[in-house]
Amino acid sequence: MRELEHQEQVSLFNWSKYHEEKFPVLKMLFAIPNGGHRHISVAKKMKAEGVKAGVPDIFLATPNQDSSGLFIEMKIKPNRPTDNQQRWLTALEREGYKTAVCYSDQAAREVIVEYLGLPVEIVGRHKF
Repeated sequence: MRELEHQEQVSLFNWSKYHEEKFPVLKMLFAIPNGGHRHISVAKKMKAEGVKAGVPDIFLATPNQDSSGLFIEMKIKPNRPTDNQQRWLTALEREGYKTAVCYSDQAAREVIVEYLGLPVEIVGRHKF
């Protein structure tokens, strides 16, 4: 399951990179490396550096008229956000951020395009 989520996220970032020249705001989209399995020494080092479990996978560091930025948690069905992830999503919304749980790169593209007010045609239908 984790590999499928990885593939969806890679496709999303390939789509973003493809459109960055025409829509430079997409350069503000980045991943937050807080998930996955790591060697215990690497996990301890990352935790000491401030990585926190449950933080969403992706952040678009651009405000719009309604929100301070957009956080996206990527999932593959039938997975759902953990309780800790849901607490983060709720807390981020309280702080003025938009959040979304997306089950495909297509869904994440749609959320990003709507959030930024970009032309809906750039969503596309194929994997990148």
